Amino acid sequence: MRIRTPVDLGAVIRDRRTKLGLDQKSLAAKVGVSRQWIVEVEKGKPRAEIGLVLRTVEALGINLKSEDPGTAKGQKGPPPIDIDSIVAGAREKENEATENHARTHRHS
Repeated sequence: MRIRTPVDLGAVIRDRRTKLGLDQKSLAAKVGVSRQWIVEVEKGKPRAEIGLVLRTVEALGINLKSEDPGTAKGQKGPPPIDIDSIVAGAREKENEATENHARTHRHS
């Protein structure tokens, strides 16, 4: 399914939750949010915090996939995006920044 709006994402989350036999309260506890937050996201809350949305998606076992629109239609385009490498690279940079910050403040 192609997700284009917050309402689409909310529908996917609600559908998966019900297929797993979870109520909103149980999912909220699993994710670490309030039941009301789950209600709002399932209704398509447009400004939901992305980290919590990703945690919800992961808790439900929903796989996110990035596709180039051109390649999705059989057209040639740039190579696929390796999300794992992007995340690993970002984490490395974050760790380096943290280490540099700690070194700077140790010698002060």
